[in-house]
Amino acid sequence: MGEGDEFDANVSMATLNAFNRCVLQLAHLARSRGGSHFIADGLQTFRPLVPFASAWWGEMSSAHAKAAPQSWMHGRINLPESFAAEWSAIAGRDSFAHDTLNQPGKVVRDSEFTDPDEQVNVFARRHDLYHLMCITFELPESGLMFFVCLYRGMDAPAFDETQDALFSAFCAHLLQLWRFQVQDMIRSDTDNGASDVGVARMDGSLLYVGARLCAAIEREFPGWSGSMLPEQVIAQLHEAPGVVRLGRSSLTLSPHGEHVILSLEVPSGGAALAPRERTAAMLFAAGHSYKEIARMLSLSPATVRTYLRNCYLQLGVKSKVELGSVLRAVARRD
Repeated sequence: MGEGDEFDANVSMATLNAFNRCVLQLAHLARSRGGSHFIADGLQTFRPLVPFASAWWGEMSSAHAKAAPQSWMHGRINLPESFAAEWSAIAGRDSFAHDTLNQPGKVVRDSEFTDPDEQVNVFARRHDLYHLMCITFELPESGLMFFVCLYRGMDAPAFDETQDALFSAFCAHLLQLWRFQVQDMIRSDTDNGASDVGVARMDGSLLYVGARLCAAIEREFPGWSGSMLPEQVIAQLHEAPGVVRLGRSSLTLSPHGEHVILSLEVPSGGAALAPRERTAAMLFAAGHSYKEIARMLSLSPATVRTYLRNCYLQLGVKSKVELGSVLRAVARRD
């Protein structure tokens, strides 16, 4: 067992042996199958130990008080292709999603259709998500969160504490091996530009994506919802190596076996920002609120929030102080 793994004292030796075999099989998959379907295959090895009816996993933006979480890369088992799009419509009101995103590293469980918002319950009933068990992990190198959710239907028993502990330990191994695979493919150390990078299969589905790359694609293709690259980019994958223009930025496509590595290249410093974004960022760094900036620029507060989110991602900053420092440095160069 890895350091920090915790199990209930009642877990039998047979269960622990089964878990160890599961982890060994997971490591074998990581070596033999490559990254393309590693998470799906890994969860299938875990299924006999902790049975589930369906599963969903991927990368997601954090939940904030005024912004709904967004899934940017996802995979699924026994769920329809439309699942992520359906969830996106109710994501801002999904209390279970907010609970797990706000408690990284902790397994969150729930049962029954008891969300305060009835539309969330309608969605859960549609897919028979009666029992839920989910865990999220922070991915500092990408700027997003990694999540894994398991589901059972109404006729199945709820997930228990022992299964909670097994799930937590298994997902820690799953995440670690997946990150090793991704880092090997993009040849990037953690916290060193991985938010500008993506890894796509040849059909355009994403295996990994960074937050800054998401922001650049979303800005060039309004309404893009993640997971599958825009058709204009997919059309270029088989031509790799090559370059795709994304507004003021460029996307370098590099073949890597059955995958293509996408690397975002942006103009240095504040030149990557649109004029309105840069103005909003300067006002925010100077101490003005969203509402004040919206009134000064004749924008809605929601638009100001979108501008500022893009600024933070494009400039790679995490606070108002860092934002002001970068903008001042750009102004001096200009």
